[in-house]
Amino acid sequence: MTLLLLLLAAYLLGSIPFAIVSSRLFGLADPRKYGSGNPGATNVLRSGNKAAALLTLIGDCAKGWLAVWLAARLGFTAAEAALAGLAAFLGHAFSLFLRFNGGKGVATALGVLAGVDLRIALAALIVWLAVAFLTRYSSAAALSAAVVTPLAGLALLGPSPAVAVLAAISGILVWRHAPNIRKLLAGTESKIGGSRG
Repeated sequence: MTLLLLLLAAYLLGSIPFAIVSSRLFGLADPRKYGSGNPGATNVLRSGNKAAALLTLIGDCAKGWLAVWLAARLGFTAAEAALAGLAAFLGHAFSLFLRFNGGKGVATALGVLAGVDLRIALAALIVWLAVAFLTRYSSAAALSAAVVTPLAGLALLGPSPAVAVLAAISGILVWRHAPNIRKLLAGTESKIGGSRG
């Protein structure tokens, strides 16, 4: 019962839509109504307001990290803390406050990784930055980082329930990017810093 309460709290934490919160704070349009329609930092950046995008990024990362950190502080096992991170990630992707819609979850996943093991988060971040710099496609960077994450987890932590959770997050990330994969293949995907469209 205690674990269920933890997961519910983590899901509700993850459900907070920082893209919409930050857009309202800066007087911007709802990010679901322009660009990709995704309530995430990359799409908020298309508004032209870098501060709002940065606030979104920090908020989305923080809720993933906080779910894992709080679980560990409360005495839950590493596997249970990772599950709390998964719950926060699912809250972001299927937000209760957005009628079970949400963002792709890249920033929240990064926060979860940081909570589980900072080294894994750094490996994923380096891959994301490298691919984003070379291609200017946020989706390609996210997909590359998603592939690297469970491999880095296995290399650094060995086979464990926590790594299985990270693999599940990576799998969901890839699935959530299915439309982006089709656009990448068709050559119609928007690049980082592109206009609202």
